[in-house]
Amino acid sequence: MAARGPSKRRPVFHLMVLAVGFVVGGLMTQLARLFLPPGAVKEFLTAGAVAPSVGPLSIDLVILHFTLGPVALDVSLLSLVGVLIAYLIARSLF
Repeated sequence: MAARGPSKRRPVFHLMVLAVGFVVGGLMTQLARLFLPPGAVKEFLTAGAVAPSVGPLSIDLVILHFTLGPVALDVSLLSLVGVLIAYLIARSLF
């Protein structure tokens, strides 16, 4: 078996796994919000534990004016489960 030393691809690989995990977790959260009946389980799985937001940020360049935001991050338990699943799959593949 090949040695798993540090390589140049590792930070990018971990960022990609994290991004894919949050997307999968967000999808699972939305599906749970749609299909689970109202109750404690639905609230526990879909409630955002941390929801930081930034914005709006207005940028005015002489030729171009645009506004970014507000940008918010909604982290729920299912989002973290999605990150864990993505990590385990990536670890087993690579």
